[in-house]
Amino acid sequence: MTAHPPSVNLPAAEVDGAGILVSGATVTYRNGHTALRDASFAVPTGTITALSGVNGSGKSTLFKAIMGFVKLAKGEISILGMPVKDALRKNLVAYVPQAEEVDWNFPVLVEDVVMMGRYGYMGMMRIPKAADHDAVAAALARVSMTEFRKRQIGELSGGQKKRVFLARALAQDSRIILLDEPFTGVDVKTEEQIIQLLRELRDEGRVMLVSTHNLGSVPDFCDRTVLIRGTVLASGPIAETFTRENLDQTFGGVLRHLEFGHAPVEVDDTPGRAMEKLGHG
Repeated sequence: MTAHPPSVNLPAAEVDGAGILVSGATVTYRNGHTALRDASFAVPTGTITALSGVNGSGKSTLFKAIMGFVKLAKGEISILGMPVKDALRKNLVAYVPQAEEVDWNFPVLVEDVVMMGRYGYMGMMRIPKAADHDAVAAALARVSMTEFRKRQIGELSGGQKKRVFLARALAQDSRIILLDEPFTGVDVKTEEQIIQLLRELRDEGRVMLVSTHNLGSVPDFCDRTVLIRGTVLASGPIAETFTRENLDQTFGGVLRHLEFGHAPVEVDDTPGRAMEKLGHG
């Protein structure tokens, strides 16, 4: 395990071959609020890493920093050994958003949403070529959404919408995929399909950083965890970081019961409470 106080350098073994490397990253917004302070961790290639913390812990800010949406007050982030701006220019980072971040009333077809993943490969006029159409078709097939390609995105179920945005990430053919609460609002079958897809992508050497509240399922599909509360409290392999001590420190005592490998617990950010979610229902 790497349990590191602010600004401590990461071990060379974690830095070498990192898909995502965050070193002493601090983000302060214009109102003076520091949302992330001296955060350091590495995500190796060919891994699935869970990013866990309570609401307001800095998860969203960290995602924004990795995608270049916010500037660092200090520290640095590198993607596959290059600056974020260079990685974005090369279409190396894809993002699967939470449902509430999307305007589902906007009239757009499923295949057009997936085609957005190809924009970085097109010219200024964004005219798709044969390779772009092929990539979209392959991505839709991989998430079993081909038959819905002509449907309006807003007509789909929660699980189907999630699969469409996964297809967009696949069409982009990115090495790094950031997923924000991918299991929220999906049924058991869709959750299993998403996990299987993530495993396949991991085996292809890609990097998945998954923000999730569903702690109980983390040991079942993730290789590593990053526990965050304003800064990174612990990061490393599941067996070393996913401990009662680290979770209590991260979630401030809101977790009362957690059976590893059994009933998932979803974090309730109300102080002193935790919702135990039996099974995956």
